[in-house]
Amino acid sequence: MDTTLYRSKKDRVITGVCGGIAEYFGFNTLTLRILFVLFCGFTLWLYISLAILMPEKNIYY
Repeated sequence: MDTTLYRSKKDRVITGVCGGIAEYFGFNTLTLRILFVLFCGFTLWLYISLAILMPEKNIYY
């Protein structure tokens, strides 16, 4: 199991932040995205910050 938080390359809508968080904690991605939208005032800044700070996960097929 990987212990580093990465943006997802395979489960992404915009930058993969929600997909990466959902993969890391084992959450449902759709539920996490809905929570981000519901709490948009604070989470918009959080989402932008994470999109800049979180590295992308390298997936080699």
